[in-house]
Formats: sequence, C-alpha cells, structure tokens
Amino acid sequence: MVAPYEAVDGIELISEAKSNGIRFVQLQFTDIIGSVKAVTIPVHQLEGSVKHGTWFDGSSIEGFTRIAESDQYLMPDMRTFAEIPWQPGSGPRGTARVICDVFTPRGEPFVGDPRYVLRRQVERARKLGYIVNMGPELEFFLFRRDDDGKVAPLPHDLAGYFDFSTDLAQEVRQDMVDALEAFGIRVEAAHHEVAAGQHEIDFEYADALQTADNAVTFKFALKAIAQQHGLYATFMPKPIHGINGSGMHTHQSLFSIADSRNAFADPDAPYGLSDLAKSYMAGILAHARGMIAILAPIVNSYKRLVPGYEAPTYITWGRTNRSALIRVPMISPGKSIEGTRAEVRCPDPSSNTYLAFAAMVAAGLDGVEKGMTLAAPVEESLFEMDAATIASKAIRELPGTLGEALDELEQDEVIREALGDHVYNHFVAAKRAEWDEYRTQVSDWEVGRYLEQF
Repeated sequence: MVAPYEAVDGIELISEAKSNGIRFVQLQFTDIIGSVKAVTIPVHQLEGSVKHGTWFDGSSIEGFTRIAESDQYLMPDMRTFAEIPWQPGSGPRGTARVICDVFTPRGEPFVGDPRYVLRRQVERARKLGYIVNMGPELEFFLFRRDDDGKVAPLPHDLAGYFDFSTDLAQEVRQDMVDALEAFGIRVEAAHHEVAAGQHEIDFEYADALQTADNAVTFKFALKAIAQQHGLYATFMPKPIHGINGSGMHTHQSLFSIADSRNAFADPDAPYGLSDLAKSYMAGILAHARGMIAILAPIVNSYKRLVPGYEAPTYITWGRTNRSALIRVPMISPGKSIEGTRAEVRCPDPSSNTYLAFAAMVAAGLDGVEKGMTLAAPVEESLFEMDAATIASKAIRELPGTLGEALDELEQDEVIREALGDHVYNHFVAAKRAEWDEYRTQVSDWEVGRYLEQF
C-alpha cells in the first residue's frame, strides 16, 4: 500500500524549525497555469498562520479573483513543511517552505485553487473506496546561457540515453537528488535521457495529492540547483527542433481501501489487469482528446506530440508499444503484483500537475463508474503504419494544435466538471489568448520559406 499523507504536529515542527535556525518561511501555492507563488513570513508568524491563515491579494494571481473580491487567505499544510536545502537553518537566512491551501473570506476552499481541484477528485475516489496513487516521470533539459547572458537552447553535453562518459551533468543531477531528498522526496533513479542536454529523475509512487506536491517541489528545486551550476533547467516540452521533447509520463493505479490491495491487479488476467483497471484505462482513452489541453497546455506541447519521437499521438494502449497513449509496464520478476499500473504517456511537464492529475483521475473514474469497456491493445508501432491502415483500425489521434485541443475541452463535460467553472473559464480564456497570439505571428520559417517564392 502507498499511504496518504500522515498527520503531523505543526506546533512541534515550528518549534523544531526555530531550534534549527530557520528564520523565514515561504508559504507556497500555484496559480492556474502552474507557476509557484509564495508569501514569505518570519518563522515566529507561522503558528498564527497555521491557526488563522495568512491573508493575501488574490486579484494579482493568474486566474484567481477580480479586484472586487481580492481578499483570500492561505492555510499551511504542515505535512509539506521542509527546510529549503540551499537556504539552510545553519546559514544567515535559514528558510523553510510549506505548501498551502487557498480559502475565501467565508472560510470556504477557493474553487480556483488547483490543489483544491485535485482534492475534490481524490475525495471522489475515496468515496468509491479507493486511494489514487500516481508516479510521474518529469523530463527536462539543462541549457547554458549564450554570450549575452540569455538562456538559449545550447545543450550542455552531447550524451544520449543512459550515457555516462559524455554526460557532463552527473554532478548536477546528484546535487538535484540531494535537494529533492532533503525535501522528503524519495528518488528512485536519475539518468541522462535520449536527447543531448536532456535528463530525467524519478521519484517514488505516492497518493495523488502528495505526488502533485512533490512534482511542484521537483520543478522549483531543480531550477534552483541548475542556477547554482550556471545552467538553466527548462520543462518546455519541445525546446529544440528535430530531437525528442520532454514528457511527464504518469503511472497510476487505484488502491482498494476495503481489500487493502492494488485494485488494478489481477494475476490471472491478460496483462495482469483487473476489470477495474480496464475500465479506468477506457475512461482515460475516452477523454484523452477532451483533457489534452490540460495535460499538454501550451502551444509548444503540440510540437512534441508528433509521430516519430516516442511521443504518443494515437489513442490506443499496449505493453511494448511506446507510440500508444497508455502503456502497461512489465513488473520485475519476483516483484508483487502490487506494482501493476497504467502509464499515461501524453502529459508534459509544462502542465499544472494538480490540474493534470485531477483531469486524469476524473477521466479514469468516469470509466469506472460507467463500466467502460477497454478496446483491444495495439502492439504494432503506429509510427510505421500508413494512414489507411490506421483508419481501418478506427484509431483516433490527439488534437494537433492547442486551438483544436481547446475545442475538444469545451465539448467534454466530464473534464469541465472536474475543473469547475472558475478554473475552466479562466484556463480557457488564458489559453485562447495564447493561441491567438501565436497564430498571428509571422515566424522566421515562414519568411524563409515564402518571402522569395511568392
């Protein structure tokens, strides 16, 4: 079993932090787009914040409130309290951080808080008798700065997948792992990825809310450590043309509270999948087009989601097929079937993890509640099939642009309901503006291709 967050004594943690030289605390949360926001308070104010909250102006945060309803307050979740390893208590400005929930002046959870959006889906699963477990694999690039000091897509090495001798970031990744573990995130592996300058650090499976918190911390920490090494860590999905982009493959399963076991596992069934797992996966596939704008939320995301770079564009599932949207990983010999899970491969790390997880859980639970039937697996590489063959198998594809993805989101009532009207409306408005800005630009490619031709 992967246990949810355990309760902690916040007052005891505060006392311990003071003893360890912590002087400041960052109260962190995210906006709808997924950017980390923070209010810093002296540690002696934290006890009052835990009891009564800390007020802030929500009208200045992307997608939060209007000027007329700006007052909101943060409630620290002390289970997330941790010393920031690059600002330790032993230093002159010892600082900790704690992730917060956002509340309205009436003392109600703020419906525009992405963490609350995920909480609602986690609670929905719990009412059905399940704990949702997640495990994302966030890929990223490390870039240098150019001669003008600007961040540019200049890979820091020429290594490839699992390479070691030409991997110049071994030390950087080790420092990143140390930082993550200092935050209480248990790392499983760190390695070089396929593209030059591309890396991956995997951390342990946990319940969905804790994992989303860990993913937010992951991006926040890795950017800080990269900066210390004179590098820039980017989670942009496709920063360089012609090479692999960065994904956020997300492993997921449901744990039965009543039976105290992995409800996805059936050792006597093909692929080791229970009927529940198949219905959950069918829900993911049914809503893939409707939720892709949340899982791959920027214009650049759709330059990763193209055939030929191990990025899934076809709405299918399989075990060995890395062109499929869902993969069912093999379980190591001798390992318990508790490891049975589905790996959803279309999200990317530019997404707001809280919203991405909420959308996937909502889609999967819709499949469970409706008893959806999972189509047969496809194990052949779809990248090698011609269009006629793919059409004959009635295989659907993901949208090819952010604009098309937003059209699909508008038609998917399940995903819209999971987000709630507030988040949905603000998200779509922001992304429509982004898409309109992009599609009216004239790129260097267009000038080079057409200027002298016409």
